[in-house]
Amino acid sequence: MAVPKKRGTKSKRDKRRLHLVLKEPNLNKCPKCGALRLSHTLCSSCGYYKGRQVIDVFAKLDKKERKRREKEIQAKEDKEKAPKKKSLDWKSLSRK
Repeated sequence: MAVPKKRGTKSKRDKRRLHLVLKEPNLNKCPKCGALRLSHTLCSSCGYYKGRQVIDVFAKLDKKERKRREKEIQAKEDKEKAPKKKSLDWKSLSRK
């Protein structure tokens, strides 16, 4: 069996391991409820994938929890549909 002649330095070891890094997962917002989820997976909070309901998440919840989750989703949908207010900045104020 081969044995190294000299001990490798910490810098050589670290250079070799440079690419071994954990990466942050690429999360996207669910178009239905707005929760963060992985790409190409169904949303665990609402059960939708590609605009269709795949699983019924609310069936497993008790009555209070179901109402609370439905209200949250409805509030997020209403917030997205509401018209956005224009912000006032110095350029728009100086033109008037």
